[in-house]
Amino acid sequence: MAMSRSRIYPLLAEEPLQARIRELGAEIARDYAGKDLVVIGLLNGVYMFFSDLTRSMDLDFEVTFMQVASYGAGTESTGEVKILHDLDRSIRGRHALVVEDIVDTGLTLSKVRKLLLDREPASLRIVSLLDKPSRRRVEVPVDYVGFTIEDHFVVGFGLDLDGKFRNLPYVGIYNPA
Repeated sequence: MAMSRSRIYPLLAEEPLQARIRELGAEIARDYAGKDLVVIGLLNGVYMFFSDLTRSMDLDFEVTFMQVASYGAGTESTGEVKILHDLDRSIRGRHALVVEDIVDTGLTLSKVRKLLLDREPASLRIVSLLDKPSRRRVEVPVDYVGFTIEDHFVVGFGLDLDGKFRNLPYVGIYNPA
């Protein structure tokens, strides 16, 4: 089956996305003012949200990334979480903020959270652009949420289907039918 943009129906347009990201950035900046903060992006899907969010945070912080995978070539999580690239700096005794594109089953984030808590940060919080609580299989605390969405497979704004559609400036629902 060929993948086509004609199968994508807009869910969150570019301007509401950007407005909410600016709000999140301002809230995070207030919460972390004067603290030693490391902002951790979970690749690959987070890259657009991460870039816009960190530019909207008016404070000093360090940036690092982890690359994790739980999806194969389809629209369902495999349930298996793989760490493909680990942090390049210590978070021990520092405040850590994990930036995620979407919280779906919670499996990926739960594993990442446990791994990071074992490294003894001063605090660990999570910000996610999208939250899909109806799909949750493992509860995981999400401290900052951009948007709560229904159970749709979404693409765009960094989110993909088999590596495609990440470059869309909006979030859309992918309908394979």
